Amino acid sequence: MMKRNDLKKTLKVMTLPIVASIWLVGCSSKSTLIASVNGEEITEEELNETLTAQYGSEVLDSLITDKIIELEAKELGVSVSEEELQAEYEEYASQYGGEETLLEMLDSYGMDVEDIKKDMETYLLTFKVMEDDLGITDDEIQTFFEENKETYGQAAEVEASHILVEDETIAQEVIGKLNAGEDFAELAKEYSTDTATNEDGGNLGYFGTGEMAEAFETAAFAMEVGDISSEPVETEYGFHVIKVTDKVEEKEAVYEEVKDTVYQDLLESKANEQYATWLTEKMGEYDIVNKLTE
Repeated sequence: MMKRNDLKKTLKVMTLPIVASIWLVGCSSKSTLIASVNGEEITEEELNETLTAQYGSEVLDSLITDKIIELEAKELGVSVSEEELQAEYEEYASQYGGEETLLEMLDSYGMDVEDIKKDMETYLLTFKVMEDDLGITDDEIQTFFEENKETYGQAAEVEASHILVEDETIAQEVIGKLNAGEDFAELAKEYSTDTATNEDGGNLGYFGTGEMAEAFETAAFAMEVGDISSEPVETEYGFHVIKVTDKVEEKEAVYEEVKDTVYQDLLESKANEQYATWLTEKMGEYDIVNKLTE
């Protein structure tokens, strides 16, 4: 899958809390005391003025842009489905190491899932409203595929578990127990010094070339599914006893099988390139009143 670049998901991790702060201040008494230093008062009016001066223009520009995209979507009759939004959310959460970590980050900014999904919806709508203007042809899709073919293929991968120990003698002892029929996962819990995997039976998941220490990778890729290393494998981390649980063969991408994915990646790539120009042109089509800059 291609990576997104310049047209970033402008998930307003910083600006949304600021907007909320400005709104809250504006809805209460301007003279309300919110802090003091040696008896010298700091009021909500002062906070509001400072927030507006520092961030107001940027936040308002973003809100204006969002409104333009919303109006364009209504005119074109396009929308983002729940399935599309959920898929985008799950992808974004994975970039933070999972939903739990993402939720912790959102909570630290006083935000919740609905805040971030609203911004994701606008992000996805942007591609939909730009799609016709970009006018992507079949020839362009084919060319983009050929230029990035290796991206869409299946790289060779190995799924493996390991037991990591500091001493070769201990590694040999573990191999002896495995040969005697003892359970690999249980021995990983007992012996492995890799605290990230030992409680999960040493499971490392799937990995491709260039992801593991060279000696470890060479040994794992040379083994067959179900094999356990007959000798310890030494790396800078210590001595490994490896068990291969699955292998995925390398597969070259077939255009027709990945065409939809290629199209979406090309759409995003072209949108990245043309977004600023497109937005400037669209802003010229709307009657925009910005009292903050008047």
